[in-house]
Amino acid sequence: MGIEKKYTHDELIDFTKRLIDKTNNLHLQITSNDSAKVVNPYSVEEIYNLAPNGYAKLSKKYPDFTFKNESLKSSLISTPLSYMGFGGYLNPFTNEAQVNCNLPLYNLPTTACHEMSHQLGYASESEANFIGFMTSIYNDDIYFQYSGYSFALKYCIRNIERFDEQEAKDLLPLINKGILLNYEDSEQFHDKYESFIEDIFKYFYDNYLKINHQKDGLKTYSKFVGLLVNYYKEKDL
Repeated sequence: MGIEKKYTHDELIDFTKRLIDKTNNLHLQITSNDSAKVVNPYSVEEIYNLAPNGYAKLSKKYPDFTFKNESLKSSLISTPLSYMGFGGYLNPFTNEAQVNCNLPLYNLPTTACHEMSHQLGYASESEANFIGFMTSIYNDDIYFQYSGYSFALKYCIRNIERFDEQEAKDLLPLINKGILLNYEDSEQFHDKYESFIEDIFKYFYDNYLKINHQKDGLKTYSKFVGLLVNYYKEKDL
């Protein structure tokens, strides 16, 4: 797609404010209450069944994202994955997208779409995040759209925090309280499974990514913010 990853601080702030407006509007469409968190009404299996729809729609614009052999399922080791801090993986022997089904349901659609992108051959985690986002927002289902936009917003806020912690805090009051409650669910999930095991596995996975030509290691995941900022420079969200 020829998208740059570099961006300025001001470009990130401007994009994040646009993203806040978009996510707030979607949140209100679902809840009609800015203080209520989004509760995804689907089962895990229903989410898996809906996930390919976003790829089908996106592939009409970008044929490289055409899915031919979908295989998406919950991992049998979802609980160990939770302790390791991972949302899923691509099974290297069967090419199946394996998802941590313990994740909060509001966030599961984008995670599922992320893992599906690896099936298409996209190894880069920043690109998989971008494709997971795009196929979520292209999905006709509003819960998928909310999952995608709220996922992207969280990454943007975290990146701003790395530049200026106070500036990130100043943006939080602009976000609907219900969205922040969903983020709180994710934090509680992380706290529930937090252990030394996560640090060990992330150390090894960081090095694994670097060995496999992703020189930024785990930081590769957040590089997808640059793809977002540059893709939407002249496009509406």
